[in-house]
Amino acid sequence: MLPAPALVLAAFSAACIPAGSALAAARWPRRSPAAAIVLWQALGLGWGLAAVGALAALSASDARSGVAGGAFALASRVLGGAHAVAGPRRLVAWTIGLRLLALAAGLVLLLLLCWILVAAFYAVIRARRRQHILLSLLAHGDPKVPGALVVDHPAATAYCVPGLRSRIVISAGALDLLDQDELAAVLAHERAHLRERHDLVLLPFAALLRAFRWVSVAREAEAAVSLLVEMHADDRALRHRPARELATALLRVGAAGWVHAPAGALAVADGEVAARVSRLLRPDPKLPAPALALVAVVAVGAVAVPAALLTLPF
Repeated sequence: MLPAPALVLAAFSAACIPAGSALAAARWPRRSPAAAIVLWQALGLGWGLAAVGALAALSASDARSGVAGGAFALASRVLGGAHAVAGPRRLVAWTIGLRLLALAAGLVLLLLLCWILVAAFYAVIRARRRQHILLSLLAHGDPKVPGALVVDHPAATAYCVPGLRSRIVISAGALDLLDQDELAAVLAHERAHLRERHDLVLLPFAALLRAFRWVSVAREAEAAVSLLVEMHADDRALRHRPARELATALLRVGAAGWVHAPAGALAVADGEVAARVSRLLRPDPKLPAPALALVAVVAVGAVAVPAALLTLPF
């Protein structure tokens, strides 16, 4: 007899946590950042479906059968004491109470996850609005960087502001520091961020980090995905510019903090700069097709398994 859906969903949700830690520590994602990003997204979505689904399945479980039924009966006997043997009604009452508690917990978790995403999206929209207002007052065009805006600041900085009115912003310090080829590599990197909509990729992980900052896997996931989107943008930039141009630009401005967040708050750490430069100058081979196929199967399974279990009758 197959385990109850609630038990399988709970086990799946719990397994996503060590799986996320293992993925954050793995080296292979740097060989194919795009595939690893897809896997991270699938893992996060699968965890959310499984966590909410486990509570929903528990609330709908039949108290007369399976693991859930045994748990409800045991709770009734423990809490009911000596009167439990005379209380079929008490068993039903405890069953209904525990079901309602599981249902409420599932609804709270679902609403919490939705609220986290909505609040993070609203915060990003507000930050972008402030950025556009500041840029309209402080930024100007420059023929050295066509299609970008320049702010008169001595620190070497480059970042993009995604959205309907997307912008690439470069500081005067970066113009003074980088030569024309390096500036072109920087522009290619930032255009890749805008085309790939990496802001939307990072949004759910940044939202979870804000809500669960004390959870180590949330910190690991956000840091890992942030680095992967930078590496993915590097790969897209290499389609137009040589690797050495982007590597030297990174080395020149890395110490000053090359910024890529829409709100201008995500600076590249020294370790990340070293990892990206090493990857650009001494690239590892991309994952072979069978490995990419395996990653795709795991990503599909991470979402399909909890989604399929949620469709089963409880």
